[in-house]
Amino acid sequence: MTYVMSLCLLGLVVGMVAVASNPSPYFGALSLVVVSGFGWGVLVGYGGSFLSLVLFLIYLGGMLVVFAYSAALAAEPYPETLGSWPVLVSMLMYFGVVVLMFVAFLGVEGYSWFVVDEGDWQAMFRGDMAGVALMYSHGGGMLMVGAWALLLTLLVVLELTRGLSRGGLRAV
Repeated sequence: MTYVMSLCLLGLVVGMVAVASNPSPYFGALSLVVVSGFGWGVLVGYGGSFLSLVLFLIYLGGMLVVFAYSAALAAEPYPETLGSWPVLVSMLMYFGVVVLMFVAFLGVEGYSWFVVDEGDWQAMFRGDMAGVALMYSHGGGMLMVGAWALLLTLLVVLELTRGLSRGGLRAV
């Protein structure tokens, strides 16, 4: 299980570096799908089965539609790929930052991994289920803030993918 979790965490970091360094929306959306899949694997490995289902269904079902729509409107004749020189240089810079942060946090005391269902006091309930109950009981305001943030993200992505004279809000 340790090897599987290490593979999922490594894939998560590599996917996030690919998302951060990729200027093309086509390959950025593909990298986001990979990151979501590895994040799902990490959450399943640490005992958050409901959270992983929510991540996989909501993120891929909702946000990927926005990225697919904005990628369709941002038609580039020659998009930058992951193997092109500028993207490769920025990926190496991001990997350098990841390695530096790893070395910086390597000697920190009290930093350890903890699986959700390991403790004796957690035998009665699961951490992700308690969080869902708390979200539905006291999280109405936060739900509205999340909906507003998603709407703002949609408008920002549509504005960023706007060309010189064409935009996301044009008549097709």
